[in-house]
Amino acid sequence: MELILNHRQELGLVMTYQLRQAIELLQFSTYDLYQFIKEQESENPLIELNEKITDLAYIDRTGKKTISTHSTSEQLDYIRNKEIGMRQKLCEQVRFQYKEEDQQLLSYLIHNLDDSGYLRLDESASYDEKTVKRGIHLLQEIGPIGIGARSLQECLQLQVTYNYPNQLLAKEVIENHLDLLANRKWNDIVRVMKISLEKVKEIYEFIQTLNPKPCTHLSDFKVEYAVPDIVVEFKEGKLVHYLNESYLPKISLNQDYSSLLNIKDESSHYISNQYASYKWLISSIEQRRETILKIIKVLIKKQESFFKEGFCSLKPLTLKDVAAEIEMHESTVSRATMNKIIQTPHGTFDVRMLFTSKLETEDGSSISQREVKQLLENIIKKENKRKPLSDQKIADYFNTEKGITISRRTITKYREELNILSSSLRKEI
Repeated sequence: MELILNHRQELGLVMTYQLRQAIELLQFSTYDLYQFIKEQESENPLIELNEKITDLAYIDRTGKKTISTHSTSEQLDYIRNKEIGMRQKLCEQVRFQYKEEDQQLLSYLIHNLDDSGYLRLDESASYDEKTVKRGIHLLQEIGPIGIGARSLQECLQLQVTYNYPNQLLAKEVIENHLDLLANRKWNDIVRVMKISLEKVKEIYEFIQTLNPKPCTHLSDFKVEYAVPDIVVEFKEGKLVHYLNESYLPKISLNQDYSSLLNIKDESSHYISNQYASYKWLISSIEQRRETILKIIKVLIKKQESFFKEGFCSLKPLTLKDVAAEIEMHESTVSRATMNKIIQTPHGTFDVRMLFTSKLETEDGSSISQREVKQLLENIIKKENKRKPLSDQKIADYFNTEKGITISRRTITKYREELNILSSSLRKEI
């Protein structure tokens, strides 16, 4: 056997660490970018951040508008919830109203309530069934009726028991026939309970007035901000757009280290690497900015009717269409539009809602998926509620009356995305 050393030249693409980071940077929201810049500052002594001072406007309890000046980092932590949470209020009431034995039981139950007020106990619960039931009934004295229920059925039962003790038929339906009611099996209820259809309708309408989630604000109050990354608005009758970068800090070179850049010693290699990282950060942020602005410019051009009239005028548009327009790869457009919130004259939402696939019509033109969903909503809104249209009948209507080629399965998919019930569950008495 003979060993031979050969040289071979190959051309290949190697993804460097900085290239991977540049790709990741592109898909950051503005807030994520802010956090990333702060991380870079902590890791690189050559990076110096100048936090911008901006006005924070808020409405105080008197209704008066107040302006307070804070740095960006202070703003992110500025608003604090000074209200006592509902869970804490319940615990305080328990301490004042009940003896020690009941205090322990009720405190245990309160801390095992989920955010909707339902009691979630596992098999290792500290109390037996009888004691838990007694505790649930004690909770009705200090909280909204229905609090502590372990199921929807129990929640409705508690509300009828405490607030409407004379609604005996409704109580029977909840205890024994709630599944028939949920599935709108009106005739089955008539047969089993031996009551009229009119009475079933009356019971159904009454149960609809009960609250399935009596404690929707049980958890401590949390403020969630949908900070737009992109703003599109009308100014002097024209659409203008810009990136919402007002709270991003200005990145500059730390002058304390600038003198070391030209010195050749043991630290020069480290300083050079950190300086390269500093330059890369500035370049990558600017490249991200330019890419997003290019995409938004195309979106405004292609979806101008949407920005003027709303979702009903949204046109078919894909990532591929935009990529071809700006001569970039489709994956670049995909990453640049990921995790981005856009503020428009018609609301604030994920920028990807402006991309919608198309369906073909008989005359060869196309219609956006969003427009089809709007038509679907309108058809169901106007249907005869005693005989709701099936998904197949809706698909047939689109094909014959609207000239839109669409399958039953697609109708089902769109209906579920719109949170619209099936025809059997839309049936009314």
